[in-house]
Amino acid sequence: MSVLKLVGTVLPDGEQRDLYLSGGLLVDGPATADVTTVHSGGWIVPGLVDAHCHIGLDQHGAVEKDVQEQQAIADRDAGALLVRDAGSAADTRWIDEREDLPKIIRAGRHLARSKRYIRNYGWEIEPEELVAYVEQEATRGDGWVKLVGDWIDREAGDLTPCWPAEALNAAITRAHELGARVTAHVFGEQCLPDLLAAGIDCLEHGTGIEADLLDHLATRGVAVVPTLIQLENFPEYADQAAAKFPAYSAHMRDLYDRRLTRLRAAFEAGVPLYAGTDAGGVLGHGLVAQEIQALTEIGMSGEQALAAGSWAAREWLGAPSNLRPGDPADLVVFDEDPRANPAVLTHPRLIALRGRVILSR
Repeated sequence: MSVLKLVGTVLPDGEQRDLYLSGGLLVDGPATADVTTVHSGGWIVPGLVDAHCHIGLDQHGAVEKDVQEQQAIADRDAGALLVRDAGSAADTRWIDEREDLPKIIRAGRHLARSKRYIRNYGWEIEPEELVAYVEQEATRGDGWVKLVGDWIDREAGDLTPCWPAEALNAAITRAHELGARVTAHVFGEQCLPDLLAAGIDCLEHGTGIEADLLDHLATRGVAVVPTLIQLENFPEYADQAAAKFPAYSAHMRDLYDRRLTRLRAAFEAGVPLYAGTDAGGVLGHGLVAQEIQALTEIGMSGEQALAAGSWAAREWLGAPSNLRPGDPADLVVFDEDPRANPAVLTHPRLIALRGRVILSR
């Protein structure tokens, strides 16, 4: 069997190493002479991670397979070789059979309150149905379930919690019994205490996290995926709602204005943060490098931001993270050290997925 060889500085350990790729895996240096060196020099990084992505979804709902393929390729070619799909209405299991497309860790379909979320995205249900749907989506997903924690309540004219505390307690307890972690879309402040008390494992966006919650998040290791690029849309959402829902509009502007301060405080308190683009709704795919760079705006160093979109995120999701023999040969090579210059992340020199060179410039 032929073996591919790469030479470079391997992150996160920073060692100059020779890597050998064969049969989709990293292997020990082979005894055979049938070795082809495909790259020498640069910085070698474990495959990037988009921890909040929606392959199979666009702004109108589920998309056909050809569009799913285009989305997956866009993510792959940006270096995102592992994707946590944070809710999709489409069946993307066929992608698992493709050796040339990223690995997807699914959260099933969004679980939302009736008429309280984006049309065609989630199962729209009532609190008494939540446990049954959690059971269903825990089976459909890959160890994750996704709740919509808050959304605009048109009667109140503002963001309000979608679920009563007793429904959250029962649903998250049941998910944990089934071995699934639970994450929740949450923009505002109100629903966070009930989500945390119920044992939520992760928060998406997290723009409403206030100082009195930080110790709880950090102590329990509740992760936050802030989707910083997506948050740039908050002023547009506020503008669109200003005439009909002025309270909601003002609230979204306030969340936007406080976003960096609140997320920086979470990072400084020791809350684990990971890179996620929220691609597949209003945003296109292939933006993981930009999201990693955006994490430096909340006080992360270049190395910390890269870890949040590579080896630390992989470890959090249960994937190999250190490019050692026996690990999947999923890696990205850059000409410059991306810890010192995160802008280089948008220009990968080489991408290998399951031992195959997908991109080489």
